[in-house]
Amino acid sequence: MPVLKRAFLYAPWTGLWRHRGLVWQMTKRDVLGRYRGSFIGLAWSFFNPLLLLAIYTFVFSVIFKVKWRLKGSESTGDFALALFSGLIIFMLFSECLSKAPGLILANPNLVKKVVFPLEILPWVTLGSAFFHFLVSFGVLLAACLLITHTLHWTVVFVPLVVLPLLLISVGLIWFLSSLGVYLRDVGQAMALIIMALNFMCPIFYPLSSVPIQYRPLLYLNPITPLVEQMRNLVLEGGMPNWVQLGVATLVGLVFSFLGFMWFQKTRKGFADVL
Repeated sequence: MPVLKRAFLYAPWTGLWRHRGLVWQMTKRDVLGRYRGSFIGLAWSFFNPLLLLAIYTFVFSVIFKVKWRLKGSESTGDFALALFSGLIIFMLFSECLSKAPGLILANPNLVKKVVFPLEILPWVTLGSAFFHFLVSFGVLLAACLLITHTLHWTVVFVPLVVLPLLLISVGLIWFLSSLGVYLRDVGQAMALIIMALNFMCPIFYPLSSVPIQYRPLLYLNPITPLVEQMRNLVLEGGMPNWVQLGVATLVGLVFSFLGFMWFQKTRKGFADVL
């Protein structure tokens, strides 16, 4: 019985390990396929976040004149770094959420293949989003060196922030991809949900600017503490908040496990609905 319990608890990860070669090939195909036929190809993965950073920085710091104080300094460059460090977290999360409801619907041929492990499709989506996150993170580190002429050693703790982000994201992909098969309205509603989560997260503003009585509402968004920790590690050079990261990781494990269980319970009806 203990062996069966361990197998049950490890189920979300055993599929990833068993089919790691297939996940890698499908992720690579998904990333390259996105830019196939474009003139500069994969370089768009670098220019997209750079252009997004420039637009947001211009609108919020030049037009709205929003300032962000980092270690006693206050400049447009500080705002750009603070904005982008939160934005790259949210971009990974939102890419996963936006693709999830249509993931199974877009692959009816795979659903009808009895031997194909459908549970790996969310890992492919997550892998593609994670690739773009790594590119954007490289842009962030380069911008830190260019603007502040320093790079804090605490960036080595960033994987501790990324881990719960990946766990939460893959759990939601499992859940939403299954739900989207039976309830097509999920895909239509996701754009509004993503927009709400965007503004209910301290990306364009510091958490300290939110009245204390409303801050718990922002923590209903699971990536709020991850955005705060990313800024703390990369921009402030502070040590991680171990309790906050521990809770976030636990939440991520719960999300991923429940999402996987839901997916496995509902996948039997996919072929009938499609």
